[in-house]
Amino acid sequence: MSGPTIPPLAEQIAVLERGAVDLEPRAELLTRLEHSHRTQKPLKIKAGFDPTAPDLHLGHTVLIEKMAQFQRLGHEVIFIVGDYTALIGDPTGRNSLRPPLSEAQIKENARTYTDQVFKILDRERTRVEWNSSWLGKLSFADVITLASRYNVGRMLERRDFRARFDAGKQIAVHEFLYPLMQGYDSVALENDVELGGHDQIFNLLVGRHLMEAYGKKPQVVLTVGLLVGTDGVEKMSKSKGNHVGINEAPDEIFGKTMSVSDETMAKWYELLTPEPLNAADPNGAKKRLAWLMTERFASREAADDTLAWWNAGRPPRNLETATVEAGPLYAVLTAAGLADSNGDARRKIQQGGVSIDDQKKTTPGELIAAGSYLVRVGKKTSKQVIVR
Repeated sequence: MSGPTIPPLAEQIAVLERGAVDLEPRAELLTRLEHSHRTQKPLKIKAGFDPTAPDLHLGHTVLIEKMAQFQRLGHEVIFIVGDYTALIGDPTGRNSLRPPLSEAQIKENARTYTDQVFKILDRERTRVEWNSSWLGKLSFADVITLASRYNVGRMLERRDFRARFDAGKQIAVHEFLYPLMQGYDSVALENDVELGGHDQIFNLLVGRHLMEAYGKKPQVVLTVGLLVGTDGVEKMSKSKGNHVGINEAPDEIFGKTMSVSDETMAKWYELLTPEPLNAADPNGAKKRLAWLMTERFASREAADDTLAWWNAGRPPRNLETATVEAGPLYAVLTAAGLADSNGDARRKIQQGGVSIDDQKKTTPGELIAAGSYLVRVGKKTSKQVIVR
């Protein structure tokens, strides 16, 4: 199926640079985009996803949306299922050895990934590749040749490895193979551009290096910002409990989005939507963001229904609810199960990790009157707390 007409350079780059962090080298991307417009020949764009968990969350969709932007501009998009790289597990951001997954787990996770990704990408125009189809064919001699294309000194420049090395923590030899395997994906596909999260910049540049070492035209690297989770502190991650899953119930998507801080909301607008943020009306802007996320991953009907429910002042239907007695904030948190003790509640409040209806609270003794409140504490799932 043929794609849309590839638009002029200025129109393309205006779209593609939104939310981008690294663009290496930018001049080369401009040249390729201009040539693709002139010849109406699409660029080959790839991004890989290791199926290490069964569900995608909003953090994953930042990268998938960037793929969709390239796709809407008329370029060829390749979604790589990293079933072979998942056997190692990406060491990026890890301070310890990642536990291995079984082949059965990887296959099941990959099945759900490929189902979910088409909530954003055009199924008919997306090329899906499993990197086992080329990595699995490499002989031991081929792997030795691949390893010879990169040196240990450069590998230890990588922040994750350097930090673990300096701390005396284990780095298994096979972890050094991960960026080489990911880079070999680019050698096999001869793509023009590789996309990834900002924390993937090392791996993506290894791919550029390997393409040149194998006599291929080196790829351009484009990274996107990392989506901060609902805690407003760390990168969104299921293991950290600060994620919004794209397969969650509409009320859950809407309610979790409404729970984020105004600062986090601004970043989510930039990375998750093409719309500008209406800073003059933060509450309205947050409702719009929550509606957009619910509409995208559930349906327009579900988004409208959930917004109406929210505007009626009722608690999100699938968020956990706690009913407590009115009193000081620290006691409300403890009674609601958001702190282990009154002392723990005081510490969390004083450390700035507590918000009520998106307003940060720092005074443990502040009296909380009767009402219904959306309460967020650190990395914990938000709760609707009904105070009597």
